[in-house]
Amino acid sequence: MDRLAGRALKPCCTPAGAASPDVVPLGFTPPERDRASVLKGMVAVPGGTYLLGGEDPDANAGDGEGPVREVVLGPFSVDPVAVTVAKFATFVKATGHVTTAEREGWSYVFHLLLDPADRAAVVDAHVPGTPWWLPVRGADWRHPGGPHSGVAQNHPVTHVSWYDACAYAAWAGKSLPTEAQWEAAARGGLVGTRYPWGGELTPKGRHRANIWQGRFPRVNSADDGFVGTAPVKTYPPNGYGLYQMAGNVWEWCADRWSTDWHAVAAPGTREDPRGPSTGDARVVRGGSYLCHDSYCNRYRVAARTRNTPDSSSGNTGFRCVVGA
Repeated sequence: MDRLAGRALKPCCTPAGAASPDVVPLGFTPPERDRASVLKGMVAVPGGTYLLGGEDPDANAGDGEGPVREVVLGPFSVDPVAVTVAKFATFVKATGHVTTAEREGWSYVFHLLLDPADRAAVVDAHVPGTPWWLPVRGADWRHPGGPHSGVAQNHPVTHVSWYDACAYAAWAGKSLPTEAQWEAAARGGLVGTRYPWGGELTPKGRHRANIWQGRFPRVNSADDGFVGTAPVKTYPPNGYGLYQMAGNVWEWCADRWSTDWHAVAAPGTREDPRGPSTGDARVVRGGSYLCHDSYCNRYRVAARTRNTPDSSSGNTGFRCVVGA
C-alpha cells in the first residue's frame, strides 16, 4: 500500500497511514502457553466500577473525552511497562514477523531524531500540517532514526503498527487493552485526577513523564532528561505499579475510534466496553515525548486520539493485557 499517497492526518503529533483491512494473517501459529507463565511479571488490576473520561477545560475539541462516566470492568492484568525493543526482538526471532514499516520500506521519523547519516533516505514528500515528521526509507523498530541508527534494548519498541502490536500480543498469549482497561490502569487507583500520579504535572518540581519542554517543534530543552524515548522504567510508577502511562510513547488500544460511542447510554458502553464495531481508525492513549501544551497536551490521563492501524512512527508503541 502506498501509505504516503493515502495518508490522512489526525490532529496530533503522529502521522497516519491510509485505512486498512481489520484483520491480517499472523503468518505464524501462536504457541501454547500456560496461564501462569503468561501472567508472570504482570500487574493485577481489580475489577469494579471506575470513573473514566474527563472534562478538562483545556481538552482538545472533538476528541470526545467526556462525559465523565461510570464503567464496570472485570479484573485484568497489564504489563507494567510498554513492550521493549528486547521483548519485540524475541518475538521477531521466534516468529519471523515482518513489521508494516519493514514491508513498506519506510516509516515516520521526527526531524530532530533523524540520524545525520540518513538525510538522503528522506522520501521526497512532506506531511501537510506536521512538517516535523519525515518519511524515511529504512526507518523501522531496529532503526528508529533511519537505517544507520540504533536503539537501546530497554526502550519501548516504536515504528510498530496496530497490526504489529496485535501480532505480538497473540504470540505472547495476551491482547491489546481496551480503551477502558487502559484508562482504568493508567489512573492507578486515583479518581478524577489529571495525571496518573495526581493533579500536578511536576509535583515538587520533579518530572514524572517524558514529554516536550521548550518550543515545539524546534527546541527541546530536555529538562526531563530526554529528547526521544526514555527507558521504560525511568520515572516512578503509578499506584498500581505501572510505568509511564503518560508520555514516552503513545500506546495502541484494541478499540476502534469514535468521539461519541462511549458517551451514549447504550448496551456495551458501560460494562467491559470494547468500542464501536465499525471504523477505520484505532485508539491510541497516553501521549508521547513530543507532547507539549502549546500543541498537544494529550499526556493527560483522560486524553485520547486515534490513528489508522497500518500507521507507524517513532513515538508509538504498546503494552498488553490479560483478562480474568
